[in-house]
Amino acid sequence: MSAWLTAANKLRVARILGSKVETPTVRVIAFRDLLCRRAKPGQFIMLWIPGVDEIPLSILDVNDDGIVMVAVKRVGEATQALHEKRSGDAIGIRGPFGNSFTITRGKALLVGGGTGIAPLLFLAKKLKMEGVKPQFIAGAKTKDELLLINQLRDICGAENVLAATEDGSYGFKGLATQLMEKTLVNSSFDIIYACGPEPMLREAHNIAGRRNLPFEASLERIMRCAIGICGSCVIGKYRVCRDGPVFNYEQLKSVEDFGRWKRDFDGKKIPIQ
Repeated sequence: MSAWLTAANKLRVARILGSKVETPTVRVIAFRDLLCRRAKPGQFIMLWIPGVDEIPLSILDVNDDGIVMVAVKRVGEATQALHEKRSGDAIGIRGPFGNSFTITRGKALLVGGGTGIAPLLFLAKKLKMEGVKPQFIAGAKTKDELLLINQLRDICGAENVLAATEDGSYGFKGLATQLMEKTLVNSSFDIIYACGPEPMLREAHNIAGRRNLPFEASLERIMRCAIGICGSCVIGKYRVCRDGPVFNYEQLKSVEDFGRWKRDFDGKKIPIQ
């Protein structure tokens, strides 16, 4: 284990600086952790809720002062407990872990679904710093569940942010990947980045392949150790925590389980719904 990974893997105590409601099921939580100042778009942390559990979370943003933000969707006991935390409450932090998105100077299309929008916002901010003005497609089931739209507009420009809702309550009626395909008919891009539900990522991967476009996606998996030991996040020949969470087109093409199967908390393979 490298010296950097050893340091990152050491549990640090942080205090919550703020917690803001973004959607009916998502809160953005801020805390300070100086080691995370080195975090890159696509990397993740392990956040420990004392007495409850430790969970992986993508990094939404981090500034030079070490203030880190994460988007937390309420889906179970640990995330519910995190939603109930308030300013001053203690949490534990390990990380940042994993690899990151490749920063390009070409024309970029970012496609995010649900809380998968969060790490792509971090990426969009970094691309803008490099002189790139990315186009963003944000997807959700309903208007109320669209995440961080105003922040995306501030970074990318309102004209470069498109939204898709499955019920048609806002923007394009349909899936983010359907809007992605429609967008690619009229515009050309040098690379596509994606993050969101895995079936969405598989379809985005297929679309990029048909158009012979470079593609990178950030995957989510159950993670226990975050350093490649426990095997809970294995997909094909890869460990998402160490080899990912960002994978390119060719890597994903070689994984038969991509978008079809995952492992549950007991390590059993189950189909992705």
